[in-house]
Amino acid sequence: MGTVFSFDIRGAVTPAVRRALTDAVAMLHRVDEVFSTFRPDSAISRLGAGTTTVDACPPEVAEVLELCAEATRRSDGWFSVRAAGFLDPSGLVKGWATERAAELLRGAGAQRVCVNGGGDLQCTGTAPADPWRLGVADPAAPGQLLAVVQGYDLAVATSGSAERGAHILDPHAREPAGELLSLTLIGNRLTWTDAYATAAFARGSAARDWVEGLEGHEALAVTRGGAVWHTSGFGSFGRLLDRGTSPGRPTRDA
Repeated sequence: MGTVFSFDIRGAVTPAVRRALTDAVAMLHRVDEVFSTFRPDSAISRLGAGTTTVDACPPEVAEVLELCAEATRRSDGWFSVRAAGFLDPSGLVKGWATERAAELLRGAGAQRVCVNGGGDLQCTGTAPADPWRLGVADPAAPGQLLAVVQGYDLAVATSGSAERGAHILDPHAREPAGELLSLTLIGNRLTWTDAYATAAFARGSAARDWVEGLEGHEALAVTRGGAVWHTSGFGSFGRLLDRGTSPGRPTRDA
């Protein structure tokens, strides 16, 4: 998937949890083999090129494409697997794979887990343990934090151009989305939170009203001009920082 994954496992690491970690890493390698758009031999690349069919692909391809179709419907077309003109479900599949990895570990008995897939995070764990505390990078100030988000069971996904340049396209205009520098979305399942973050970034300034209507999700965004806005419920998950300050060292940067 062209990115790095990491695991933060808190509490007792039993033999079952260690086996689940091995299984999660193997699953992520398989997802890369099946869905990588950088590999011409992957199932998704061959499907996009028309040299195979969905029925001939591994079963998870049909599952992901169905989820992508649902994301397109829920976002009124702002999420698209063909925004760049070729088949690319990356806007959902990374969050989907990261969530699956976290589920494997929790199912094996891991008490608290945070799986980081290229800066998008699926965190699990319940009170009374300390909540996960996540730093949101400021796209206008490299190395600085814009906000801190905290919670127990939550997903955090950021879409933007600060790290990879203008790689998110407006699927209607067929050109790079340019109104925002970044948009961070908070939810509880990274499959949907990641896809919605992509769609919201593509929407630009209209994303605020759209996210207000998404049950269980809140957004924080930085505009191209450097202004910051967030949805009305953002304060229940996080707080903005004075720009240029850092509150210690949060667990992860989102």
